[in-house]
Amino acid sequence: MRSDPPFDRRTVLRAAGALVAVGGLAGCTDDGSGGDEPDYETVPDEEEPDYGGWLDAAETYDGTADFRGENEVTVAVGAGSRGYSFSPAAIMVDPGTTVVWEWTGNGGGHNVAEEDGVYESPIETEEGHTFEHAFEESGVSRYTCIPHDQQGMRGAVSVAE
Repeated sequence: MRSDPPFDRRTVLRAAGALVAVGGLAGCTDDGSGGDEPDYETVPDEEEPDYGGWLDAAETYDGTADFRGENEVTVAVGAGSRGYSFSPAAIMVDPGTTVVWEWTGNGGGHNVAEEDGVYESPIETEEGHTFEHAFEESGVSRYTCIPHDQQGMRGAVSVAE
């Protein structure tokens, strides 16, 4: 006596298709920075620095991340849905804080270049590569990825007074 399997071929294919669709949706809200929700607070609106439109095209800019009180802060290089963003795009730190930019390996070759040439990293592609700069003076430091500036790959460090 032959028994039929509990699922026919079509049922299995439909289930597999549904799983692929759900799996594809799972990453739709990910900004590429390692999770769906940021793990930082943003500065209150009344303390939000004026970046003069510098971050208007930055994909991951949604306010300034507040890292005051930290000695070292990490910013992802190659974040966002296309890999052409810094995340967080804008941060606020205290004087003396070291910012470490860490490459995700996404989006091709990136660098970190301050708009006035105060600091600049080489163009790198390797995941895990880092570049760091200590911020001693209060004010706003605006930087870009030179190869992807036209795609909006810009960031800012606001050093609190």
